[in-house]
Amino acid sequence: MRQVIIIGSGPAGFTAAIYAARANMKPLLIASSVEAGGELMNTTDVENFPGFADGIQGPELMAKMQEQAEKFGTEVIYDDVTNLEFGDTVKSVTLGNGEKHEALAIIFATGSAYRKLGIADEERLSGRGVSWCATCDGFFFKEKVIAVIGGGDSAMEEATFLTRFASKVYIIHRKDTLRASKIMQERALSHPKIEFVWNTEVVGIDGEDAVEGLRLRDTVSGADSSLAVGGLFVAIGNDPRTHLVHDLLDLTSEGTIAVAGRSSQTSQAGVFAAGDVIDPTYRQAVTAAASGTVAALDAEHYLATLPEDLLAAAGDPEFASVTN
Repeated sequence: MRQVIIIGSGPAGFTAAIYAARANMKPLLIASSVEAGGELMNTTDVENFPGFADGIQGPELMAKMQEQAEKFGTEVIYDDVTNLEFGDTVKSVTLGNGEKHEALAIIFATGSAYRKLGIADEERLSGRGVSWCATCDGFFFKEKVIAVIGGGDSAMEEATFLTRFASKVYIIHRKDTLRASKIMQERALSHPKIEFVWNTEVVGIDGEDAVEGLRLRDTVSGADSSLAVGGLFVAIGNDPRTHLVHDLLDLTSEGTIAVAGRSSQTSQAGVFAAGDVIDPTYRQAVTAAASGTVAALDAEHYLATLPEDLLAAAGDPEFASVTN
């Protein structure tokens, strides 16, 4: 049995692992068998993570986080969690290979997934003009003509933000009305750099090594057209990866895991959550990392309240904090 098991290998998961390992909790981190490293594994240049003045590649940043976590004693397993059981004291995690691991505390940091269009070349051109995060990548589109897909608040916010860099921003929406809030609609509709393309869906992306244009289809008439752009931002929402805990933990109206105040404490004692899985708003690597810190410290404080014989059973009879 472990003191703590961390589920998820993005910035929140590995930061939690670094803090937990330094607190001598000997964490086990379960990374996905196919999506280890989280969304940053699909990102090229990361220029807004503190400490890297010249930027860093997303996969390299995640590799450095993992190296640091393992340096302090984190064990990493590449497999997928198929089942969770949250007892009053002992929690169990079942993996795809059938192995079951037990712990006194769980940190759930599975992140969220951007909704994708599901069209050809979307994945191939990811990081080469196709993006799901204006805050992350907008800087790379200076003076370019770009398109944003979506009709909600996130699409309006992304488009408005991108006007700081782009020479023109098209908002492509498959309907003729927006679902965004009134104030967000007005802001986008009145902006001189933004032009709306109504009743239209993207059916293809042109470009060999970078986005050069879009193939469009009118959702009313079925007529096809094209649009020359140098970038495409998909803003049709994201889904927190909470499928494993739908019947185990309380969720918010946004579908994220509910936590108490600014803590990481979920509705189940000894179960903590961090990163995008609790954050419907910011969804940045640096905020996820900070959230992982909170979760590790909360888990440490929780473990300190448990009987010493339980901690001994979890393999660390001399549990002591080194989180300074």
